[in-house]
Amino acid sequence: MSSDVTRVSVRVTGTVQGVGFRPFVYSLAARLGLSGFVGNDSGGVFAEVEGAPAAVAEFLTAVERDAPPLARIDQVVATDMRTYGSAGFTIAPSARGAQRTALVAADSAMCADCLAELRDPADRRYRYPFINCTNCGPRFTIVADVPYDRPNTTMAPFAMCEPCAAEYHDPADRRFHAQPVCCPACGPRLSLRGRGGRPLAASGPLAASGPLAAGDPLAAAAALLRDGQVLAVKGLGGYHLAVDAASEAAATALRARKHREDKPFAVMAASLAAARQLCEVDETAAALLTSARRPIVLLPRRPGTVAAPVAPGNRRLGVMLPYTPLHHLLLEAAGRPIVLTSGNMSDEPIAYRDEDAFAQLEGIADAFLTHDRAIHIRTDDSVVRVWGGAVGSELAVRGREMLIRRSRGYVPEPVIVAARFRRPVLACGAELKNTFCLASGDRAFVSHHIGDLENVATLRSFTEGIEHFGRLFGIEPEVVAYDLHPEYLSTKYALDADLDSCGVQHHHAHIASCLADNGHDGPVIGVAFDGTGYGTDGTLWGGEFLVADLAGFERAGHLAPVPMPGGAAAIRQPWRMTAAYLRAAFPGGPPPGLDVIKRNARNWAAVTSMAERGVNAPVSSSAGRLFDAVAALLSVRDTINYEGQAAVELEQLADPGETGTYRAAITGQGPFRIEGADLVRAVTSELTAGTPAPLIAARFHNGIAALIEEGCLLARERHGLDTVALSGGVFQNLLVTERAAARLEARGFRVLLHSRVPCNDGGISLGQAVVAGARDRALGS
Repeated sequence: MSSDVTRVSVRVTGTVQGVGFRPFVYSLAARLGLSGFVGNDSGGVFAEVEGAPAAVAEFLTAVERDAPPLARIDQVVATDMRTYGSAGFTIAPSARGAQRTALVAADSAMCADCLAELRDPADRRYRYPFINCTNCGPRFTIVADVPYDRPNTTMAPFAMCEPCAAEYHDPADRRFHAQPVCCPACGPRLSLRGRGGRPLAASGPLAASGPLAAGDPLAAAAALLRDGQVLAVKGLGGYHLAVDAASEAAATALRARKHREDKPFAVMAASLAAARQLCEVDETAAALLTSARRPIVLLPRRPGTVAAPVAPGNRRLGVMLPYTPLHHLLLEAAGRPIVLTSGNMSDEPIAYRDEDAFAQLEGIADAFLTHDRAIHIRTDDSVVRVWGGAVGSELAVRGREMLIRRSRGYVPEPVIVAARFRRPVLACGAELKNTFCLASGDRAFVSHHIGDLENVATLRSFTEGIEHFGRLFGIEPEVVAYDLHPEYLSTKYALDADLDSCGVQHHHAHIASCLADNGHDGPVIGVAFDGTGYGTDGTLWGGEFLVADLAGFERAGHLAPVPMPGGAAAIRQPWRMTAAYLRAAFPGGPPPGLDVIKRNARNWAAVTSMAERGVNAPVSSSAGRLFDAVAALLSVRDTINYEGQAAVELEQLADPGETGTYRAAITGQGPFRIEGADLVRAVTSELTAGTPAPLIAARFHNGIAALIEEGCLLARERHGLDTVALSGGVFQNLLVTERAAARLEARGFRVLLHSRVPCNDGGISLGQAVVAGARDRALGS
C-alpha cells in the first residue's frame, strides 16, 4: 500500500455506549474520508480507520474533542496497523469480550430536539410519551447486560417498525443506533388503571363522557390530580406518587396514606420559569435544574406558593423539572406544579415492578398512570443543594452542587481513583442512606441510593443491586469492606461472604471518601461530624478529629462524650440529649423555668437519672446529638419523624446575618476533648436572658465552626498538617460548612469538601473501598 495511507486500531473506554458514540465515529470517519469500522464490545468502543495520515490524526483528535454530549471518555488508545486497502466505513456487530470494562450511561433528561418533536403536531411522535434519541432517554434503568444493545435492554420486546428501523440504520439521522428508539406504532403504550392495577371506572372526574372514555389516559390522569386524588406515575427508575402541589387536602391525604409525617415532599414544575415562581433560583441552581441529570434541587422557597403540608415548617423546597416526555405531557395537562415523591411506604424501597407497585401502593394511590416498558433496576431521584460562598473563599466547590443523594442521572458513572485496586473490592456501606461500591482497576462504582438497611425489602434491594453491578461491570470481588458496627445488616452480609474481609471504622471511611472524592492520598486532618458511628473503643463516635490517610488513622481529638439516655430513644427524642447536656453544663442543676423541662416534666427526672447512672445510656461524642440538644432547648423540636430533622430545622431557624460566636474549651494532652457542654451553657444563658432564638441558633452554628477551626489549629500544631477534609452528615449544613471552611482558609489551611459523592453516609461505601484498596496494596507490596 502507498505510504500516503495509514491504518490504526482505536480503543475508546469510558461512558461510550448508549450515548451515540458509534454514530458519531461513523459520521466523523465519513467526513474525513476514512475507511474502516466501529463497534461495541464489553470493553467499550473499538474501531479501525484507514486513510491519509493527516485525516487519521484529525480523527484521533476529534474523537475526544467533539464527542457526543453524554459521552465521558476515560482513554483513547491508538495502535498502528498494516493497511488493508478497505473501502467504506461500517458499524460492526457488537462483540462480547472476556473482560467487561464498558461503562453504562446514566439516564438522561429529554433533549431539546425531542421536546420540539413532542410538541410538533406534524411530527409522527407528537405527544408520544416515550420519545428519545441518542442524546437522551433511559439508559441505566433499562440495561440488563452489556454491550449496550437493544436485546440487552427492556426494549427487547418491542420490535421496531419500518420507519423507526430506517432511522436506526440511517447514519444521518439523530436516532442512528439509538437502542430505545420507538414510536406510537411500535413502542411502549401508556395506560391508566385504578387501585391495585384494576380497570378504572369512568365516574367522578372521569365520567363516561370524559377523557378516559376518549382513550386519553394523560388527560384522565390530569383530571384526577385536579380533583385532589393521589396518582401513582411510573417513571424512569420506579413509581412516584403525585398530587396537586397547591391542594392542602391532597397533600395531607398523601402524608397520611404514606405514613410520612413531616419530611418534605419534592415538587415538579413544568419549566424553569415555573420553578422561579416557587423558589429563589440563582444561576447555579438554574443550570442544575435544566441539566441532563435533572436532580431535585433544594432551594429557598417563596411564601404561599405550595400547600403547607408539602414541606411543613421548611424554608426550603425540593424542586425538579420534567425529565421524561411523560412528565412534560402530564405537567402540561395538569396546568400546575405537582408533588412527585417516591412510590413507597416510608422506610421501604421505591416500587418499580408493576405487580409490586399495584400491591404495595394500593392503599395509597387512587390510580396508576403506567406503561408496558419494564424497569430493570430501581433508581430514586438524586438530591442536591447549591453551595453559596463566603466572601473571599476560593473553595472549588463554591457555586456548584453538593450532593445529598446520588442516584438517577449520576449512577452508574464511576469515581476514578488515583491509586489502582490490586484486587476487586466490594464495600457494603453503612446502615442509613446505604450505598454499596464495587471497585476494580481505577474505577469505583458507587451504587444508586439503596436507603436505610432496616428491613427485608431494603436488604433485598441491596443484594440485587450488588449482583446487577457485578454482572454489568464484570467485577467479581475478592475483598469485602464493611463498617465495624456488628449489628448493621451490611456488616452481617459482608461477614457472611466468602471473601477476604476488611473492617473500616465509620469516621475513617468518611474521611477516606472525601480524600477519594478529591484525588488526595493524605495524610490530612479529617473532621468527621455526624450522628453516630461505632468507634474502635466500642463507644459511639461522631465528633471526630482524625489524622488520616487512606490506609489508617489516629484519633487526634473529639467532642467530649455525653450519655445518650435511652440509647436509640435519644435519637428519636432530642429532648433527652438536652437533659444529658444540661446535666454536663450545670452540675448543680439547670436554671429554673426552661421550657424544655416543662414540656417533658413527666419523664425529665427519670431520664436525667438514667444519664447520671449510665443505665441504658451509652456515651457518645456525636456532633449530631449536640445539634439535637440545642434544637430541643430552643423549642425547635422535642421529637423527630425523620433522621436529622431537628438539626435541619435548627439550621433554618438561625439568622444567617449574625456573626456572634459561642466558645468551647479544649483540654487534653493525648486526643484533645472539646467541651460541647460549653456551647449548651452559652445557649441556656442567652435563652434565659431573652435573646431571640434565631440569634442564639446562629451563634451556636458559628460556635461549631469556631471549634472546628480551633481543633484543626491544635492538630496542625501537633502533627504538622495543613490540609483539612470535612465529611459526615453535619456538613450537609451549609451554614456550618461555609463558615468553618472560611475560618480554616483564613488560617492557611487547604480545605477538601465533597463534590462527587455525598458527605453523609451515602458516601461511606466509597471510603470503605479505598481504605480496603490501600490496605490490600500494602499487603501485596
